[in-house]
Amino acid sequence: MAGGPRRPAASAGDLFSAAADHHLAERAPLAARLRPHRLDQIVGQQHLVGPGAPLRVLIDADRLTSAIFWGPAGTGKTTLALVVAETTAKAFVPLSAVAAGVAEVRAVLDEARRRLGEQGTGTILFIDEVHRFNRAQQDALLPAVEEGLVVLIGATTENPFFSVSSPLLSRATVWHLEPLGPDELSTILSRALAAEGRQADDAALDALVQLAEGDARAALGALEVALALDQGPITRAGVARARAGRLLHHGRDEHYDQTSALIKSIRGSDPDAGLYWLARMLDAGEDPRFIARRLVILASEDVGLADPLALVVADAAAHAVELVGLPEAQLNLAQAVVHLACAPKSNRITVALARARDDARSAPPGDVPAHLRDAHHPGARQLGHGRGYRYPHDDPSGWVDQQYRPDQAAGHRYYEPSPHGAEADLARRLQRPATPPASPPPGASPPASGGDRPDRPQPNR
Repeated sequence: MAGGPRRPAASAGDLFSAAADHHLAERAPLAARLRPHRLDQIVGQQHLVGPGAPLRVLIDADRLTSAIFWGPAGTGKTTLALVVAETTAKAFVPLSAVAAGVAEVRAVLDEARRRLGEQGTGTILFIDEVHRFNRAQQDALLPAVEEGLVVLIGATTENPFFSVSSPLLSRATVWHLEPLGPDELSTILSRALAAEGRQADDAALDALVQLAEGDARAALGALEVALALDQGPITRAGVARARAGRLLHHGRDEHYDQTSALIKSIRGSDPDAGLYWLARMLDAGEDPRFIARRLVILASEDVGLADPLALVVADAAAHAVELVGLPEAQLNLAQAVVHLACAPKSNRITVALARARDDARSAPPGDVPAHLRDAHHPGARQLGHGRGYRYPHDDPSGWVDQQYRPDQAAGHRYYEPSPHGAEADLARRLQRPATPPASPPPGASPPASGGDRPDRPQPNR
């Protein structure tokens, strides 16, 4: 039968995929359905995207270089990136740092190189939650960003000066997005109501604005719940129903301030204050693994050997967080907080390490004394390695008086036990001569029972 050129028949997979995309678009959250597609549609961030603002000029000219969009949740970081995607002539490739690994990053970079070589088209690589990339993943991006193979756009709620590696940060411009103001949130909510064909009284809008605290996505999420709960105009009572059980707001400043309060409360031996800040942080949605890591650090930094079990308890709580998860693991964290707060305190481990590091860095590095060198490899004995070493377990006291550091560092005291808790006993056990003995004279023969003992442990004293 005559006719025009036939189009290839769509496969069943294509039809199902198209149908799925259609249904997803219809069911997308209100915030996604209202997402702007042009810079002129963006509400807020006028210092970046207003007329003549620097970021707008770069986007309009398609000359945006690698950038980090940093700001609180719901301020438009992903929206800005998607606007860039719709205005740039480059290929736009999104990745989520939550799901992508080094292999996925390298695959994108290989495809970007192929695209540039075959089509002459550059690539913009957008990484959401870029702070979740570990150091290896961030380092994998460095060469491609440095040579201009890709333009990196990273979005993060974390301070990039803490969460993004310095080499990567130095190759990008940080654009800081601000929380949205009340008028801006009201504008967004009014647009949403108009799109849904619904109404809300002023008291309801004021309540949504106050509860959102600058987060447009939170405001739209609450409005969407309120729209589902009530068929008539949205009221303040309806907003209250929609926001029942909302977590406390926990922004960037609160994160660091409350972490500081938790640590200082435990350091100050106040278990009740420690529990209070723990509860505040957990209720605010803080990552329990972050809290556990801070407790493990504190166990050595502020308790140390005054209570040797402190590190064991903190480590066990961190393991419980991974094994059990919330909500049950909050009990393990609470137990660790109380134990650490009630433990005797000592920062002598912190001080000792700092002293040792200063010594190691300030003086020329000394050679390992000959009697401490490894004597197991062929020829070591002929070089004098291990000669004169005295094996502590051969002494009835379990300790012998010999030098364990280079001459430049000999006699310097780093660790001085405090009089608190178990460290008081350590102080008694570590009594030793004020002047250490000199290194064994060259050519001295090892004792009959001395030398390295490969069949025995050689613990540090």
